[in-house]
Amino acid sequence: MNIAVLGSTRGTDLQAVIDAIEKNTLKDVKISFVLSNNKDAYILERAKKHKIKTIFIDSKDKSREDFDALVEKELHKHKIDLILLIGYMRYLSTDFVDLFRNMIMNIHPSLLPAFAGGMDINVHKEVLDWGCKVSGCTLNFVDEGEDTGPIILQKAVQIEEDETVESLKEKVQDAEQEIIIRGIELYRDGRIKVEGRSVRIFNR
Repeated sequence: MNIAVLGSTRGTDLQAVIDAIEKNTLKDVKISFVLSNNKDAYILERAKKHKIKTIFIDSKDKSREDFDALVEKELHKHKIDLILLIGYMRYLSTDFVDLFRNMIMNIHPSLLPAFAGGMDINVHKEVLDWGCKVSGCTLNFVDEGEDTGPIILQKAVQIEEDETVESLKEKVQDAEQEIIIRGIELYRDGRIKVEGRSVRIFNR
């Protein structure tokens, strides 16, 4: 199964996927390329270190539709089966989402629908500011909204009394890496079926 990863930041969760593939605990999966709209994103350097093809597409002076059309060409050229968004700081155009419906997975650092729309450290700060006792992460399929797509997997983490934004981020990232790999396996094995807002997961 060929995967494309789209990211704009450090790509910490990508490392877990790379490691699982290299250790052969994630079988029959290849990362065909990592694409970013940020030429300085460390996710590109992370990919290069593991000899994974990298692609930079400058988003300046391009509409969302024009940018996504360039990404689409790369996806078709490499015969991509699954698109994984890891720290991708862009919202996708409607045409792009329609074309790759239920083929785009996104990881979000909260238990959706709570704290939707935020990114990275801002989400963890908001969770702590609200005094939440539990946080976590969500793997979902992307739709036209902001973190509103069908939920595939979630994993909760406990919030301690002395929790900080940094310590919570670390715990949530560990959970993210676990469910990303699980989600890839389920998709590879054809064990996911989307029915409206619900995602059904079938046993082997």
